Amino acid sequence: MKVAIVLFDGVQALDVAGPLDVFAEANTHLPAHRQYEVSLVGREAGIVTCSNGMQIIVPNGYCESDTQYDLLLVAGGPQLPDWEPPVEFLAWLRKQARGAARFGSVCNGAFVLGHAGLLDGQLVTTHWSDAGRLAKKFPHAQVQPDKIFIRDGRLFTSAGVSAGIDLSLSLVAEDWGHEQAVRVAKRLVVYIQREGGQSQYSPYVSADKEEAPIIGKVHRYVTEHLADALSIEQLASAVSVSRRTFSRMFAKHAKVTPSAFVEQVRVDTARQLLEASDAPLKTIAFKCGFHSATHMRMTFVRRLNVTPKQYRARFRGTPDVIAMQAVRETVAEAPMLEEFAEAA
Repeated sequence: MKVAIVLFDGVQALDVAGPLDVFAEANTHLPAHRQYEVSLVGREAGIVTCSNGMQIIVPNGYCESDTQYDLLLVAGGPQLPDWEPPVEFLAWLRKQARGAARFGSVCNGAFVLGHAGLLDGQLVTTHWSDAGRLAKKFPHAQVQPDKIFIRDGRLFTSAGVSAGIDLSLSLVAEDWGHEQAVRVAKRLVVYIQREGGQSQYSPYVSADKEEAPIIGKVHRYVTEHLADALSIEQLASAVSVSRRTFSRMFAKHAKVTPSAFVEQVRVDTARQLLEASDAPLKTIAFKCGFHSATHMRMTFVRRLNVTPKQYRARFRGTPDVIAMQAVRETVAEAPMLEEFAEAA
């Protein structure tokens, strides 16, 4: 399978290295004729300097090859939201996307796909801090700001930085099965799947305080009064505007209803408490303003597809603890992995 990772000066190094390592590790368990043939593709052959200063040798320029790739991934970087890609590059990207079995982006590489018109009408995600700009710049895209990664048909988009690993693991699982993806995840000491339950950050923490100061004020007030029964009138009073003005401004900047906003803040706070404490579920539900532990459970299932208990079991602890939990989980699957290896 021919894979292209498209990168530019200022690229986020892990947006490139993460997928590279996933595919390279998968190759160690695949026969030669089934392996991923990964190419780094830039505007031209040469050296690309990453945002962290690391330099990568890029052997291929996009205009120097007629290769049609099976999988195309555009890496992200801090400068991409402001970059205007060359017209000829966008034409090449559209041509590649038409011929590829799958294409997509890591982090804010989604902006490049947007310039090529490849996000229109599609469910997409990106780094939480760039989600608002992506939605504003490409209004025909259906931006989901709090997802780890999303598939919509042939299009795959992921959240920031390390989420490119999650995306690549899902591609390996699709190509070679869950067991193979588990094998790769175990080797890299990462979770095999983060898409179920653990979103990015709240879609509201990145609101532009100058452009939408009301969102920041409401977010602070809600956070400080989570246990209250918060009405629209109460929220409007908290930011010193009328209910009518509040509703109009909130719809413009938050793109959700006030009740949905409050519920999201409650879920975000509950997630933090579940990850950082051993408090009983009833206690967390009370602190976060849910009517009961059952109400919190129903809200979690609807929003995150997991229960609070399942969420805590997956994500409780430090990154090092989480990594070790992933290893312990995959060790339990060792007999199944051995059977897969023998079959391969």
